[in-house]
Amino acid sequence: MTTAKSAYPVPVAELLPQARQLAKQSGRVPSRNQLMAELRIGAPKAREILDRLADEQPVKAPNPAGLHVVAEPTPDETEPTETHDDEPTEPDSEPTDSEHVSPEAEQATESAPVSAEESAPVWEAVSEPITVDADPATPTQPTETTASKPVAVWPVMLLALPAFVAIWSGWVGLGQLTGFGIVHPLPGIADSFAINTAITLPIGVETYAAYALRVWLSGQVPARARRFAKYSALGSLALGALGQIAFHLMKAAGMTSAPWLITAAVACLPVAVLGMGAGLAHLIKDTHREVQR
Repeated sequence: MTTAKSAYPVPVAELLPQARQLAKQSGRVPSRNQLMAELRIGAPKAREILDRLADEQPVKAPNPAGLHVVAEPTPDETEPTETHDDEPTEPDSEPTDSEHVSPEAEQATESAPVSAEESAPVWEAVSEPITVDADPATPTQPTETTASKPVAVWPVMLLALPAFVAIWSGWVGLGQLTGFGIVHPLPGIADSFAINTAITLPIGVETYAAYALRVWLSGQVPARARRFAKYSALGSLALGALGQIAFHLMKAAGMTSAPWLITAAVACLPVAVLGMGAGLAHLIKDTHREVQR
């Protein structure tokens, strides 16, 4: 059905034929929302068209909506009553109020304003299928997010204590064989203060190896710092193992001083540890700056 398309408001008189055609096609009086949608008009004009259609309804369409009045059953309609010849038959009773519907009442019923809720199409609510993850009768299992008890670390510390003692004694012994010994670091200030520099080897090499290993395995630093920590940690552990091997071989051979190659390599260890530690610290610090930017 074509609707009026004009830049100016279309009079109701021109819209009535289209509304009659719509009522004829649907077999009932169209609703206000249907008129608004089909004729592209506003609510006031749709109500006026409905009123005019209601006025024309008794003449042109006695019952367009297909409604019928259900009357109460009378004795004459339900079952026949016995009549005797000697008894006068009663004249047919006048139609009751329920049977007789005046045109005014029918017109009022048909022209009653239809609310937006009644005229709007009723869409059946489609319920989505309810998925049940688990049987309600079965107890729910604890999820992975449940805080689990952390693994105890003290057994590892207990096992590492003997290794720490052996490594400490091996580095100190190697330091004494390579020229590390008692020194006075504060001459003229504290002449009585003395320190054995052999302890700097286990503190520097093994401590750096443990820290670099932590940075590498933590996964909290970018790839560049992590890569540096990985290779420097493995290198420090390898140097520590070579130092232990050299000390025990020289100790078993009864040597009182190490060869000059071993002495030169051990003398460079503090400088190498300082360089690796400073480089790793700078990489971690620069990484934190990039994250803040």
